[in-house]
Amino acid sequence: MVWLEFLTCLALILAAGTRLTKYADAISEKTGLGRIWIGIALVATITAMPEMATGVSSAVLVDSPDLAFGTLLGSVCFNLTIVAILDALNRERIPVLSQVSSRHLPGARWGIALFFVAGFGLYLAPRVSMPSFGWLSLPGALLLIMYPLAVRQILRAERRHVAREEPEETERYGHLTLRGVLLRFSLAALVVVAAGIWLSFTGDRIAEVTGWGTSFVGTLFLAIATSAPEIVVSISAVRLGVPDLALGDILGANMLDTAMVGLVDLFYVHGSILAATSQVNLSVVGAALVMTTMVACAIARPRDRYVVGRLSWYGPPLIGLYLIVAYVLFTYGAG
Repeated sequence: MVWLEFLTCLALILAAGTRLTKYADAISEKTGLGRIWIGIALVATITAMPEMATGVSSAVLVDSPDLAFGTLLGSVCFNLTIVAILDALNRERIPVLSQVSSRHLPGARWGIALFFVAGFGLYLAPRVSMPSFGWLSLPGALLLIMYPLAVRQILRAERRHVAREEPEETERYGHLTLRGVLLRFSLAALVVVAAGIWLSFTGDRIAEVTGWGTSFVGTLFLAIATSAPEIVVSISAVRLGVPDLALGDILGANMLDTAMVGLVDLFYVHGSILAATSQVNLSVVGAALVMTTMVACAIARPRDRYVVGRLSWYGPPLIGLYLIVAYVLFTYGAG
């Protein structure tokens, strides 16, 4: 029965996520905000809801800091492997990251900064007594402050770019009104969020039934399950011919997932969530840093061809790093 629920959730996310992508692109066209910011701030907030629900419930209800941290940062690593998967599904003859704008680089840099704060906090928490604000630790507070600053800076940059850019002569969604688009987007978002959160709790139940280790489950199984909205939206965006929306969703979701460590820390009443989390999770943070740096390099120095077949130079390393992290956590963090 639990597996049937799992498959039902995936089917709902597939159907609603495809429409969510279309209407997000329409909102970008009609508001002039740009696909990058729409992806980072609007779509990413919706697709990251399952990770948020799982992270908070794992810490508060299950009292499992490893599962909470592993789900959030594990989803970050898995989201980055989606970039490699997109190349295999790409209809163009050049890699996906060679088609996107260099204006994604600030999102990648902010993501790296958030990973550093989470990583240093995780490393120092059991070793050094750090200042706290009630239950919220200093690194957790910094994460919650940095995220809105990042979104605000990216929005300002996108507005300046749109103001300088000449408007497109043709409209994709001229037959739709902004009010109609917002209504359709909201309905699709509601289904994605509801099904995604349902999926996250279903995945948690599957984890309990199978008896897998918390760190391994958080980083592999639950991370993949809660990243289902990102997978659907990113693939839909690439097939729709708007890779900027796909990458904006991935980078924005990663920023929000990392910032959510601060939110989980706020709800975890037993002390700092970072102090209670296993140090093996540093491997997840390290992998996220390296993988995001690789993506940033691919954006900054695009190549106009694949290395072999549909494989870009960054594809195999991204997938390999994720598998290595999963193996390390399964070997040393299970139980």
